[in-house]
Amino acid sequence: MAVRAALMRALIMGAPGSGKGTVSSRIVQHFALKHLSSGDILRENMNKKTEIGILAKSYIEKGQLIPDDVMTQLMLSELKTLDQNHVLLDGFPRTVPQAESLDKVCPIDTVIVLDVPFETIKQRLTARWIHPASGRVYNLEFNPPKVSGCDDHTGEPLVQRDDDKPETIMKRLKSYEAETKPVLEYYRQKGVLESFSGTETNKIWPHVYRFLQMKLPEMSQKGTATQS
Repeated sequence: MAVRAALMRALIMGAPGSGKGTVSSRIVQHFALKHLSSGDILRENMNKKTEIGILAKSYIEKGQLIPDDVMTQLMLSELKTLDQNHVLLDGFPRTVPQAESLDKVCPIDTVIVLDVPFETIKQRLTARWIHPASGRVYNLEFNPPKVSGCDDHTGEPLVQRDDDKPETIMKRLKSYEAETKPVLEYYRQKGVLESFSGTETNKIWPHVYRFLQMKLPEMSQKGTATQS
């Protein structure tokens, strides 16, 4: 049973393949936060063909980054519909201007960084397959689909993204590192950043769990959340 956190406006950061999805789901389970993924919200808006979804898609189809103002408008609009005191952001902010805009509406008090070696991530991503329509991710090594090559929920075929192929992975990781380094420094200077290093999500998670319990000591006193 999850216990509602007294107050937590959290952000999780990590390179593609660092285990953000798994750690996020466990944080939500134990600390009753709302997981807000920029990727999920983008897909939803593009699928619904909202005005901002159409605009974002036009940049993606050209191979361009979505501008800060478009991403900020998208995410802040979504935040306004939620309890901002109990949220876990994922994928936003990705730039310092986005972080500054977010701070005016929903100041972040906790930034969790998953620091996983690039070589480990490379091995993970080459085994990663996705269900395009939903964004569900499978890994042939530790989270395989029940039926090989098929999504567990729909039975539809899985695909491997071009940028999950070995020849492009290191380029993606270096690009992520260059893009997010200023954001990490922004939050480090604010004193809200905590980094967790390792090569296995199941070994990183207990440290994240204990860190959050220390920030929210009433959790451990009630004893209703268990580490798993």
